[in-house]
Amino acid sequence: MATSDSVERSGHKAWLYHIIFEANTPLAKAFDIALILSILASVTLVMLDSVQSVHEQWHRELYIAEWIFTIFFTIEYLLRLYCIGKPVRYATSFFGIIDLLCIIPTYLSLFVAGTQVMLVVRLIRVLRIFRILKLFHYVGEATALARALQASRRKITVFLITVLTMVTVFGSLMYVIEGPEHGFTSIPRSIYWAVVTLTTVGYGDITPQTNIGQMLSAMVMIMGYAVIAVPTGIVTVELSQTMKRHMTLTCVGCGQEDHDADADYCKYCGTQLSRRDGKRRQVIPRPLPDLQHSTVQKDEEPPSGKSG
Repeated sequence: MATSDSVERSGHKAWLYHIIFEANTPLAKAFDIALILSILASVTLVMLDSVQSVHEQWHRELYIAEWIFTIFFTIEYLLRLYCIGKPVRYATSFFGIIDLLCIIPTYLSLFVAGTQVMLVVRLIRVLRIFRILKLFHYVGEATALARALQASRRKITVFLITVLTMVTVFGSLMYVIEGPEHGFTSIPRSIYWAVVTLTTVGYGDITPQTNIGQMLSAMVMIMGYAVIAVPTGIVTVELSQTMKRHMTLTCVGCGQEDHDADADYCKYCGTQLSRRDGKRRQVIPRPLPDLQHSTVQKDEEPPSGKSG
């Protein structure tokens, strides 16, 4: 009887786990959609509550709605801790801390006065959408972008050094050409103009007045398009080379998601992964080659006798 209860409890946790952490069944997708809508609605309420006129007219309604969302997120957070294999590891993970920070401010408002400003922390709920949507299920995983940035860090560093050199040279030239009488009162201020112009921002607070200065300014603005295109191309190339097929499944043990498509075990905790249909992956060992019969023998040529 105890074994039956244990199996039933384990099956109940697995059922909750696949609904909350996975997105492979209609029920799990419906849960994710409901959670996304709740997050967006709660963030919208926080923004509306910061408007003085809305706060004065709808304060009571917004307060009740906030508590409804807080209770919903609290239940969801507790269910995540309940059904995952290692709750402590999840609670101390990035999204686990985000989940906790989403609900703490509302409860603190009951005991500590003046925590209304702290309620802005609820805006970090929008970060949870990245986990639910698994945006990089469509455009690559977030880790692929991180790997692409890491792989291109030297190229980007060289590019930034080149840009800093360019703005220093252009700023110094503009300081010599225009001078303090046209607003270029110092080399640092001229470098500021070069940065604003090279990045195609163009505030217009400092503008060259001489013909040579305007020609230099036009050249810097044209080069600004290359400044935008070069880092974009670097990261795009690295991203296309780095991004591979990743699973959207989450490890039952630790909650990590960035697993390769052919992975059988979690690379963080070693827990066996589940297939998209919720079943365990079957690890079939490959048979070793038979070394005794691995020698390739040439076929004997048939006799070439003439027919008589």
